[in-house]
Amino acid sequence: MPEHEKINYVEYPARDLETVKAFFHQVFGWSFTDYGPEYTSFADEGLDGGFYRADLSASTVRGSALVVFYSKDLEQTLKKIEAAGGSIVKPIFSFPGGRRFHFADPNGNEFAVWSE
Repeated sequence: MPEHEKINYVEYPARDLETVKAFFHQVFGWSFTDYGPEYTSFADEGLDGGFYRADLSASTVRGSALVVFYSKDLEQTLKKIEAAGGSIVKPIFSFPGGRRFHFADPNGNEFAVWSE
């Protein structure tokens, strides 16, 4: 059961749901449940969520919130993202507490990955 008044779900736009599903499956091993041709969801990935069909994308440049993944091997995760068709928005950089980079999925949604 979801916790009362805690963040429970996140949704992102995607022009091409099949492309976004293939990308996140290849890089992170996610599986999806389709709810018709306009929506797909993922679960048990740290935070449940979904992608809805839209000609939009989420980016910090436009003020979107940023979902941040954790990786034990930052460089390897970066290589997997590039191999799956993602693009690096901000190369690896240091910040107080670790290192991270930002990437865009094939639909242009921005995410980040950090490590100690």
